[in-house]
Amino acid sequence: MSTFIIPKFALPGFVAKIGARLPQWPHALSLICGLNLVRSLGILPAETLAEIDGRTFRVTVLDTGAVATFTLQGGVFKPVFGKASPDLQFTANLSAYLQLLARQEDPDTLFFNRQLTIEGDTELGLTVKNMLDAVDFSTLRASLSRLPGFARLRDHGDSHTQTSPA
Repeated sequence: MSTFIIPKFALPGFVAKIGARLPQWPHALSLICGLNLVRSLGILPAETLAEIDGRTFRVTVLDTGAVATFTLQGGVFKPVFGKASPDLQFTANLSAYLQLLARQEDPDTLFFNRQLTIEGDTELGLTVKNMLDAVDFSTLRASLSRLPGFARLRDHGDSHTQTSPA
């Protein structure tokens, strides 16, 4: 089985200029849908979610011009529209976020290599980092495989990642 490595890259500057002029609400909705899905599957620890309830977060993707601001209220992630000031903000290029999601890089490495900026409440940042570090991807994959359509996509993906014997 081959492993795909996400390279460090930055999209051309015009992409961010165009992206910044587009409505930002789709980014927030997409992000909170994913967060609410993993929350409802029990992947995110309930005790940590209780600690961050009522806090506002912002994720900025520099090279796409995308900004997503959201909050956790009553245990549900919700978008925040307008000029709300976040308690915690993450800023990076798309490649850094993809590397984080793929567990190819950890937040500390990206932060110390100046590829990820974290601003705001330091204690909240550590809480979020520890929560994300605690996510068990094998549990996530097993939980997602119960969703309609995922098994078909997973099986389709597996057929493309297998290597034939030489």
